[in-house]
Amino acid sequence: MSNYQFKEIEAKWQNHWQANDAFKTVENDQPKYYVLEMFPYPSGKIHMGHVRNYSIGDVVARFKKMQGFNVLHPMGWDAFGLPAENAAIKHGIHPDKWTRENILEMKEQLSVLGLSYDWDREVATCFPDYYKWTQWLFLQFYKKGLAYKKESRVNWCPDCETVLANEQVVGGHCERCDSKVGKKLLNQWYFKITDYAEDLLQDIEKLDGWPDKVKIMQKNWIGKSEGAEIDFPIENTDKKLKVFTTRPDTIYGATYMVLAPEHPYVAEMVAGTEYEAPVNALIEKLQHLSDIERTSTEMEKEGLFIGQYCINPVSGERVPIYIANYVLIDYGTGAIMAVPAHDQRDFDFAKKYDIKILPVIKPADLEGEMTLENEAYDGDGIMINSQEFDGLNNQEAYGKIAGKIEESGAGQKTISYRLRDWLLSRQRYWGTPIPIIYCDDCGAVPVKDEDLPLELPTDIEFTGRGLSPLTTSKSFMEAPCPECGKMGKRETDTMDTFVDSSWYFLRYADPKNTEAPFNRESGNYWLPVDQYIGGVEHAILHLLYARFFTKVIKDLELIDVDEPFKNLLTQGMVLKDGAKMSKSKGNVVSPEEIISKYGADTARLFVLFAAPPERDLEWNDQGVEGCFRFLNRVWRLAIEAHENKMFDNVVTTTSKEDKNLKYMIHNTIKRVTDDVEGRFNFNTAISAIMELVNDLYKYKENNKDAINGELYKEGISNLIVLLAPFAPHMTEELWAMIMGEGSVHELSWPQYDPKAIVKDEIEVVIQINGKVKDKMVIPADISKADLEKLAMENEKIQGLIGGATVVKIIAVPKKLVNIVVK
Repeated sequence: MSNYQFKEIEAKWQNHWQANDAFKTVENDQPKYYVLEMFPYPSGKIHMGHVRNYSIGDVVARFKKMQGFNVLHPMGWDAFGLPAENAAIKHGIHPDKWTRENILEMKEQLSVLGLSYDWDREVATCFPDYYKWTQWLFLQFYKKGLAYKKESRVNWCPDCETVLANEQVVGGHCERCDSKVGKKLLNQWYFKITDYAEDLLQDIEKLDGWPDKVKIMQKNWIGKSEGAEIDFPIENTDKKLKVFTTRPDTIYGATYMVLAPEHPYVAEMVAGTEYEAPVNALIEKLQHLSDIERTSTEMEKEGLFIGQYCINPVSGERVPIYIANYVLIDYGTGAIMAVPAHDQRDFDFAKKYDIKILPVIKPADLEGEMTLENEAYDGDGIMINSQEFDGLNNQEAYGKIAGKIEESGAGQKTISYRLRDWLLSRQRYWGTPIPIIYCDDCGAVPVKDEDLPLELPTDIEFTGRGLSPLTTSKSFMEAPCPECGKMGKRETDTMDTFVDSSWYFLRYADPKNTEAPFNRESGNYWLPVDQYIGGVEHAILHLLYARFFTKVIKDLELIDVDEPFKNLLTQGMVLKDGAKMSKSKGNVVSPEEIISKYGADTARLFVLFAAPPERDLEWNDQGVEGCFRFLNRVWRLAIEAHENKMFDNVVTTTSKEDKNLKYMIHNTIKRVTDDVEGRFNFNTAISAIMELVNDLYKYKENNKDAINGELYKEGISNLIVLLAPFAPHMTEELWAMIMGEGSVHELSWPQYDPKAIVKDEIEVVIQINGKVKDKMVIPADISKADLEKLAMENEKIQGLIGGATVVKIIAVPKKLVNIVVK
């Protein structure tokens, strides 16, 4: 096999690894290492993003195994979700069949990449043996008071008569029928993630192995704010408007109140008045806007006075009440006190509707009146127009005014979070059924543990219209009450797929368990995940939900850890022509085509070499060809040495070239180890291996008659081992052919010899006035004075200096000498 026949080699070793359970993992006495890439949705085709993500994880897994760790490296499928249901509607194929076929197809594609997965631990969230435990965990949350039901707004298509997910709403219209999408109130299930807001926030500081940007994103999403909750009595009623503000020091400047148009008080206050019709018209208009659109800084502020006033509890002033598009019912209390002098959003609204703007803080260095023409003032300063607090610094006034509010009974200091409870209801078929039965006598009753899993029925109609397809199944809908036995109705919502992915990493620890989601001992052995790898787009929802689940599961005493992922790597995207690959842009590169043309090892090597893993990677066809040529060079180098019996050559003396090669071998081991272990700089690690290949070729060509066989074998054997995690098939073949029995992937990772990377001689450059003029080889331990002397005695340098005057000599040991002349 003098030529590199990658197709035969890769198929051979993939079959060998599979037949011999090469990557099967069991618990033992070795130190454990759990490496995990985020599992994919089984769409049927892997893309280059998958190739990059899973190649990164595979290098880590293989490297850690060679370092002596007991490595867990599993794979599975995030298999519930809307695409399968859309396929059922469009093509008439059942979601279960569609999903299972896609899983088989993608599993085959992943196997072709030579990934070291323990497929015995494979999970799929849509299989009953998995979602049984998702349902069981839901019931534990329910019993703990962390799962509850309340009314909330959903996207509603009036033509399809169905709830739409956010991604099904395009420009305010239904993606199926193009009808205008509105909002509808539905009773839906929530997880009380807000109960864990403080724990989730505080424990971010423990995540030393996470990127700072991800930790900041989570902190901002949780959004802790300290302030005051204040009640504003509504004039001529017994009702009060409750608002939360982080700026009680500005309460004297509150010149209007704003309610979300959907606030329940609004309908009551405008009923039967001249304001009712315009208010309803605005509400109807806002039905077709997303929350993101409504709160965008680009969105023009729009609102209405609703004919009612409330009373400022500290100043006694009447304050008009408005509704506006920029206040949301689901955020905070659905009401705000507007202080236009000190908040730009409120300032813009007040200017538009000619509402009073009253400054209550002025800059400390401002003399005379405080005037605001074009923008609000949001800085610190001295209190004005604030009664007894005038003249105080606003930071000092903050506490005093908050104290006055508390003493008067009008409110209290409190902490608020931006984080909202997790809406988990989905009016879909292809998801985990929520195990609740509604009984006229007993209310909402959990399904008994022994009756789990509550399986998805098959007698379903997929029309794309109406509520959940589960409502079309008579066999599913009716069920006896677990408490009284009277016939009741099942919950027809299924769970958000983020629920399925919030604990899958725990199931991998014990995936065959039929008595529990996982064995406690196995969970404690493997968790936390030592290295988690996935896209930064999951920085908030998935990663936050997984942290929440882990904390609850610990509180349920099912595991001892309270954080799921010790280290996190967020890999960049694969781009082509400067944009993310997509069919619409016509810039997709097929992994199958690349692997067919160049092999899996080449595909892996390119995505690992072309950019550091955390950065975006620009696809480059020449780069792929370059990696293929490099692997061919390695192949020829090793095969030639083997066929020509170069390793058998014996020499009696050690030459200068031998010493240099010894240095290169051990320096490369050090560089690759440091790059992979400490920084995941796979690109520079591969570059170091490429340099070693160049040096081995040079050594061979310069020492044709005096090759040190033992040293040459050391070089090529270490080359194969260092390259093994990156190009597992070719290195396995080379090791078997050249070095004998056993797998290269079962070897121990090589250790460098510290003595070998200390050079006897080094090369330095000689500069004149900063420009390189010559190079010379000198003893590594030469003194600075001797280095200067040798540089000045260099014949070429003497000739170049001629009669010029040497102003000074700058010597940098082991690097350069710069001679300054004039």
